[in-house]
Amino acid sequence: MDSTGGWWHLHGGGWARGNGWRRISRMVSNTPNTWEVDWFSLSAVILLLCTAPFLVFFFVMVCDQYQCSVSQPLVELYSGEVTLRSIWEKAPSFTWTAAQIYTIWVSFQVVLYMCVPDITHKFLPGYAGGVQDGARTPAGLINKYEINGLQSWLITHALWYANAQYFHWFSPTIIFDNWIPLLWCTNILGYAVSTFAFVKAYLFPTNAEDCKFTGNVFYNYMMGIEFNPRIGKWFDFKLFFNGRPGIVAWTLINLSYAAKQQELYGYVTNSMILVNVLQAIYVLDFFWNEAWYLKTIDICHDHFGWYLGWGDCVWLPFLYTLQGLYLVYNPVQLSTAHAAAVLLLGLVGYYVFRSTNHQKDLFRSTEGKCSIWGKKPTFIECAYRSGDGGLHHSKLMTSGFWGVARHLNYTGDLMGSLAYCAACGFGHIHPYFYIVYMTILLVHRCVRDEHRCSSKYGKDWKRYTDAVPYRLLPGIF
Repeated sequence: MDSTGGWWHLHGGGWARGNGWRRISRMVSNTPNTWEVDWFSLSAVILLLCTAPFLVFFFVMVCDQYQCSVSQPLVELYSGEVTLRSIWEKAPSFTWTAAQIYTIWVSFQVVLYMCVPDITHKFLPGYAGGVQDGARTPAGLINKYEINGLQSWLITHALWYANAQYFHWFSPTIIFDNWIPLLWCTNILGYAVSTFAFVKAYLFPTNAEDCKFTGNVFYNYMMGIEFNPRIGKWFDFKLFFNGRPGIVAWTLINLSYAAKQQELYGYVTNSMILVNVLQAIYVLDFFWNEAWYLKTIDICHDHFGWYLGWGDCVWLPFLYTLQGLYLVYNPVQLSTAHAAAVLLLGLVGYYVFRSTNHQKDLFRSTEGKCSIWGKKPTFIECAYRSGDGGLHHSKLMTSGFWGVARHLNYTGDLMGSLAYCAACGFGHIHPYFYIVYMTILLVHRCVRDEHRCSSKYGKDWKRYTDAVPYRLLPGIF
């Protein structure tokens, strides 16, 4: 639901990049796409590369071995009751069964992405599928994309349902039953695709003018060199890895959790149903608006490296689904009032998120000649110069939700995130990692977006922030 996409959040999206390693300074050089990385940023990059896989393992392992208690393994490690080695040895290892499952899964998604052109846009009113133009790249190119994510999701889930009801080729619990072995498989793909993209950028880039080099191998590997690496005309690394192996799987993973709960306890809790429904709404929203995603930060600004490659393969499917995993080990049956409050919070959050983005898109597409909340929208006229020195003009809307706060779409996103976590009750902090992470991510994006806008618009941005003084929470922040 994150308006900038990413694993994203991917809540659209992208996962949190701290301010530290984003602070890079332009190097005086004859090469316009060369950048210099400070030592603090470099240290943060190396730390993340080394620790992120183990952080994901920790949150999955504590459910497998400690009923999702985050503190218990730390206490036992401190007291000497267990060692890191003993925890590691108890965890399921890589299996060829998991490797076969994951290979079939990714291959199937590649086939749907590359070989099944979208037809859903021909009979779904308002859906923008098929061949679409992306945003202009820094080098001035406009790439074309085959938007068929919604179709891929529908086909995948239709086959999943058909298997569960009729064919019985595999158990609906297959994902949960192989969860930690699948973690090792996703890490292999995440590092493999990141390494391939890294080497490709040096040896055969898709477009050399859209490459960015820092002069530091670790930063190049993590943040990426190529802007839009592709194989052939249509296989775009960004679009495929952000949307297909991870986000299509998101709802299947939750369904597998629900099936496991049914198998273990003989019923599915209302909390599990809420998590499945609320997160499915987000996933479907992402694919319905996949063409819109082409204009977001992941496609328009980020280069493809480990941050996107590994993150889409590992971070997104394993940490965005913690609530369902928690509920398998801790089945929570909510009171009617609690369940209703969670549902209301999630739906209101989604409404705020989607309506806010709709107002922005409507304002942009009509150049302000529209009605927002029954009135002609107000805006701040801004001027800015592009890299070639040309003078351009833009409008910053101060009506509707955009007059309430500058990033109210993020506020709606956070409301939805909190709803997922609150569905799990209050027995453990484990399922609340998601709202903590999303808060850090979106507050950071607030600051990053506004720094970019301040640099771009100058005094006009100050006029805008005077007109709309709050970022996320009216009257508070």
